[in-house]
Amino acid sequence: MKKVLNILLIFLLAFLTNCSEETTGFIGKGTITGRVVEAISFNPIENAKITLSPTNNTVFTDVDGYFIIEEVEEGDYSVSATKENYLTSFEPATVSVDLIINVIFEMEDDNALNRPPSTPILISPTDGSENLELSVELTWESTDPEEDEILYSLEIKNDNNNNIIKIDSISETSYVISNLNYGVKYFWQVGATDNINNEVLSTVSTFKIKPFPENRYLYVEKFSNNNNVIYSSSFNENDTIPENKIQLTSEEFNSWRPRKNQASNLIAFLRTYNNETHLFTMSPNGTDVKKVTDAISVTGNNYNEIDYSWSSNGDRFIYPHYDKLYVINKDGSGLKQIYKTTDGSFITECDWSSDESLIALKTNDITGYNISIFTIDLTGNVINNVLFDVNGAAGGLNISVDNKLLLYSYDISEFESPNNRQLDTHIFIYKFSDNSVVDVSSNKPAGTLDLDPRFSPNESEVIFVNTSNDGISLKTIYKMDIDNNNDRIEMFLNAIMPDWE
Repeated sequence: MKKVLNILLIFLLAFLTNCSEETTGFIGKGTITGRVVEAISFNPIENAKITLSPTNNTVFTDVDGYFIIEEVEEGDYSVSATKENYLTSFEPATVSVDLIINVIFEMEDDNALNRPPSTPILISPTDGSENLELSVELTWESTDPEEDEILYSLEIKNDNNNNIIKIDSISETSYVISNLNYGVKYFWQVGATDNINNEVLSTVSTFKIKPFPENRYLYVEKFSNNNNVIYSSSFNENDTIPENKIQLTSEEFNSWRPRKNQASNLIAFLRTYNNETHLFTMSPNGTDVKKVTDAISVTGNNYNEIDYSWSSNGDRFIYPHYDKLYVINKDGSGLKQIYKTTDGSFITECDWSSDESLIALKTNDITGYNISIFTIDLTGNVINNVLFDVNGAAGGLNISVDNKLLLYSYDISEFESPNNRQLDTHIFIYKFSDNSVVDVSSNKPAGTLDLDPRFSPNESEVIFVNTSNDGISLKTIYKMDIDNNNDRIEMFLNAIMPDWE
């Protein structure tokens, strides 16, 4: 009996021991899944490090930002997501037996706490400034809280057209804007960015350029590409540099022989177009360029000497085409031949009197010589023979406003050469009343030429070009009194083809 009780006791102890081990050794487990995306775009973040605390189990997200942590013992955890260039993100997770816990991370980049630059303050020119030059220095200020590098953008609009000037990536707090237009009001605004935050924009400020100067002088300069370029300018005898010098035509075009008409407030000029010479007009500021001639070009034997003339009211032109003279309206209509030479000689220059009753012509043969200067009426009748059957070169026709005088130049040396070199060219005034001639170049320096003369607006002076007779020296524009009592006054260096209105 005692032996049976011992056996029962052993089985009972074994049973109780097994029950105790099964009860105390069971721990439930679950699964944590989730996804990591960018906070704003919700684009997935690949290879983000997912860490489970306090166990420090680690996994990484796949290409779509997903992750999974299996066999996680039940309990409370903190899950973190880390990735370079992003702020570390934490999420709580409570794991329950046989359940899947889903955790979503919306990670912000590591600049999320970065603050933008301060709003730029426009300093100069002050808002509403007027009468500024064509080149303006714009200045402003801005700071960055984290001292990040600031890059600025500048936007400039105007009240004249829809053109917008945009300059980006300016590292300084100032910028010089040049080649602005006379009389135009500009609106400017500055943007600042640290390349982290959105651009911060300033208020809009305005400034206005001074009015277009009323330049009375036109002339031509030759650029290095051999194209002629037209300028306008004022003149101050006490200033060695021309005042308000303005380039009216681009050096990309060959433009020359400017003539202004006050009635139409337009400047006419010649320009090479499709290998021909044509007549154009433009506004005094060089804009609104319009081509006048088309089917019949402006043609002669020497394009540097060829000339045309406005009508006094500015509605028409006369111009030469070989041996013919044409009239045309300024808009290109009404083309009509009004004269043809009787001997086939070329018409190189012409001038039309203010009352439109008289036309002065200079003709020559194909060599540029056998010069004749004479006047005709509108029916082609010859009125005055000023020069006829002479040797040497001549040119520069200009009729006085009262039809009493004709200005011209003539090489008194009577020299002739294949390259049309002149040796001793003087300026003369022909008087229609008695056919007398006055030499106004008596004080001309020896070895020089006086060329391209034009009356001043009050006709008491003459503007002209003087240069050495070597054919290669610098050309300079001068003016002098008609009576020749005053010295020559130097006006514009390295300049030709003057016009004074």
